[in-house]
Amino acid sequence: MLFEVWAPSARNRVMLALNGTNHPLERDAERDGWWTGVVPAEDGDRYGFALDHRPVLPDPRSRRLPDGPDGLSAVVDHSSYVWRHESPRLRLRSAVLYELHVGTFTPEGTLDAATARLGELAGLGITHVELMPLCPFPGVRGWGYDGVAPWAVHEPYGGPEALKRFVDAAHGLGMGVVLDVVHNHLGPSGNHLPSFGPYFTDTHHTPWGAAVNLDAPGSDEVRAYFLGSALAWLRDYRIDGLRLDAVHALADTRALTFLEELSSAVDELAKEQARQHFLIAESDLADPRTTTPRTLGGLGVHAQWNDDFHHSLHTALTGESQGYYGDFARAPIAALTKTLTHVFFHDGTYSTFRGRRHGRPVDRERTPAHRFLGYAQTHDQIGNRALGDRLSASLSPGLLACAATLVLTGPSVPMLFMGEEWGAHTPWQYFTDHTDPELAEAVRRGRRREFAEHGWSENEVPDPQDPATRDRSVLDRTERERDPHKRLLAWHRQLIALRRTLPDLTDPDLAGVKVAFDEESRWLVFRRGDLRVAVNLGKEPAVIPLGSNGRDRVLAAWDPVDAPGADGVLRLPGESAIVLTDG
Repeated sequence: MLFEVWAPSARNRVMLALNGTNHPLERDAERDGWWTGVVPAEDGDRYGFALDHRPVLPDPRSRRLPDGPDGLSAVVDHSSYVWRHESPRLRLRSAVLYELHVGTFTPEGTLDAATARLGELAGLGITHVELMPLCPFPGVRGWGYDGVAPWAVHEPYGGPEALKRFVDAAHGLGMGVVLDVVHNHLGPSGNHLPSFGPYFTDTHHTPWGAAVNLDAPGSDEVRAYFLGSALAWLRDYRIDGLRLDAVHALADTRALTFLEELSSAVDELAKEQARQHFLIAESDLADPRTTTPRTLGGLGVHAQWNDDFHHSLHTALTGESQGYYGDFARAPIAALTKTLTHVFFHDGTYSTFRGRRHGRPVDRERTPAHRFLGYAQTHDQIGNRALGDRLSASLSPGLLACAATLVLTGPSVPMLFMGEEWGAHTPWQYFTDHTDPELAEAVRRGRRREFAEHGWSENEVPDPQDPATRDRSVLDRTERERDPHKRLLAWHRQLIALRRTLPDLTDPDLAGVKVAFDEESRWLVFRRGDLRVAVNLGKEPAVIPLGSNGRDRVLAAWDPVDAPGADGVLRLPGESAIVLTDG
């Protein structure tokens, strides 16, 4: 077996430690900084690399870390897994995504336990399961954004084989799998990459410290490292798409950016494998160039999360106005209207939160709606609240139904956060399992200090290191059997079925979306083809002049509602939603 490692930090020698035996590697004459050697090895064999006379470290490209990030690597033979199902050919245009955290989706918190529940999601009508990060991190519990081994699967979740079983089962049920990957930083503990080479640079600084080296000396190999790991998920695990965490935090000044290289490589792999691979970016830039095709001068990412839609919807539902919600809360129904029709609320407008103008307009005539994802809740928007409280903690079932209606019938690709479909009352809190006591205490103090500044008592903020914080965040499926959860679940299922069967709901024409609203009465109605969707966020019944032809039919209604009569007026109860057709 060929063992190789990029280790420009090594001056004199690199030793392969394999099953307790040392084997010297040779410098690669063709590739600067690379060391290679051929040594017999089998699946599961433990190994690591010792640079010069320093301690043995795991392989930076470890495919498996059975004992965690500080232990030895294990050989993985990807060809040994026998795949049972082909990847379904699913288009992003018609997708309904479901964000899932393996560690809290079930009490067991493993991939195999999640696999056993995939039938529930298929029955709901989900097309793609979006897994939060799976890369190894110290400890057992965590969100996954402090991973330190971008080529491996967290062992407490089940390791590589469990991920393959999950993907295989999802494909067998006709669903795709999206994996959340983090290229903008690595975790602070268990990160051994700096011992091998210039994986990080002080040229730029990020909220997590030194930036990943994408443009300083040595960055060619660093970029290849992250590109290779991304393609490995798609190739070795048959993952269908990748969600790219916080691409605005990628410090990259090169003419050809890392995102362009990645999107090009993913497109090439998709052609090679005749599969539907795609990239979804999380970006705070409100810049349509992120998802503009490379041939038109963009970065070529296939879609991106749209937080502006979330923020406008959140303020319209809750009335919250703190922090970045402030701009949206001034006229939340108008803000929601803008994000339904123009995608970004800040498209060159002044952002009081930032103290400057922000964003760039989307070309509605040329940009398809499926370039953007719309959602009412995500792991970030729930988990970064002091108590990790979901919308269900403060909103009526009717308002939750309105939120579902706007997400699932709107022009963007819809995404749900696990449990949202039944209005789960379990919180989703910030939890960690740092094995470094100093780091654990620093995170605990920092979390409490952050929310104390916003008026929370330190005693109210859950301790991230307490196992009970994770346990509180585990879904309670017994809720689904009783109202209002049961009714909300049926509503989500009905709306997803409409999206699957009515072409107007997956029409990519942004310019064709027409909206009317009343800020004071808190109602909004939008048209997509022959369909009209109306929500009343106010407590009182709303009288909505649809100007219809009297032939409207009700396709779905949260409360019993008659279709408009000859006067073209819809009388919609408070905190309710309806989908009609005049076709």
